[in-house]
Amino acid sequence: MLEWHVSLRVFDKIYAAERLDSDDALELFHSDDLFGIGRAASSAAETRHDKKVYYTRNRHINPTNLCVNRCKFCAFSRSVGQDGAYAMTIDEILHTLAASASPFNELHIVGGLHPDWPFSYYLELISKIKLHHPHVQIKAFTAVEIDHFTKLSGLGLQGTLSKLKAHGLDMLPGGGAEIFNEGVRARLCPEKIHASRWLEIHEAAHNLGIKSNATMLYGHIETYEDRVEHLMALRQLQDSTGGFQAFIPLSYQPVDAVETTRYPSGIDDLKTIAISRLVLDNFPHIKAYWIMLGQKICQIALFFGATDIDGTVIEEKIAHSAGASSAPALTTAEMIHLITRAHKEAVQRNATYEEVQ
Repeated sequence: MLEWHVSLRVFDKIYAAERLDSDDALELFHSDDLFGIGRAASSAAETRHDKKVYYTRNRHINPTNLCVNRCKFCAFSRSVGQDGAYAMTIDEILHTLAASASPFNELHIVGGLHPDWPFSYYLELISKIKLHHPHVQIKAFTAVEIDHFTKLSGLGLQGTLSKLKAHGLDMLPGGGAEIFNEGVRARLCPEKIHASRWLEIHEAAHNLGIKSNATMLYGHIETYEDRVEHLMALRQLQDSTGGFQAFIPLSYQPVDAVETTRYPSGIDDLKTIAISRLVLDNFPHIKAYWIMLGQKICQIALFFGATDIDGTVIEEKIAHSAGASSAPALTTAEMIHLITRAHKEAVQRNATYEEVQ
């Protein structure tokens, strides 16, 4: 088998802090020089953050798995009357949060597109959470959910986002991006919003002062060219708004619903994280999401450009529905151990990356 090494020209650009173009990124993805790419990404990360690696005390709430969409890779969603379908009332969510045994300062809320809930449900949900947990930052609702809300509210995109912000929304998560290439989206999630709409929603949020994250689901039926196209679109929007805080490469969890014979290896995971760090030169953080990667690959990713590992999570349902084999939660002590054993400095943060003492 022929080996494909990265040309010195690309490494020269990296170490001279010159911006990589699409051809450079594609060359990196095709290369077998994992350690060379990793060293370059690690250097880029340490230039930004020294030895700091961030984590947070957070928890996930998924209000419902009822969804009007049927994405092929999603093992979480259900239809009305289907086994396993559920929908939580606001009081049930508040009770769940009040009963949480571990403290948290970030709340991550995403769920299905419920066929019957009005927009007022979501406004009441976040306003009551803020009332009972005023110091918790609410990171909620993917761009797909926001698009759904605009249809419910009749307020348009800016009006819908403004209303959510006024009721307590602090930040948007990065979900729903999947892969921007429309041919791939047509096969994976034809009912989901187009890539241009996803980008439009995040741009509108940034312009209203709502920070967000971005994701990319990789390792299914996409090509390296599709990954590069995705990264470049994110970088272009970040150049314009500066509103993205972190990029989270999401390692595809193998489920029977997607017609593919492959899924990411540990090498692909590490390479994708490293290349993301090198290409997304205007993103503050690349996150190694331990839920998708597992703790050990997550720890190794700290040497490949990652500077964030997410948080305690407490109750993650979506990735585990798809077959994720990681633990459902980590303690603060476990996260600190994971980071410090990699000889990094563990730094607790809140949702907007302010350091928490």
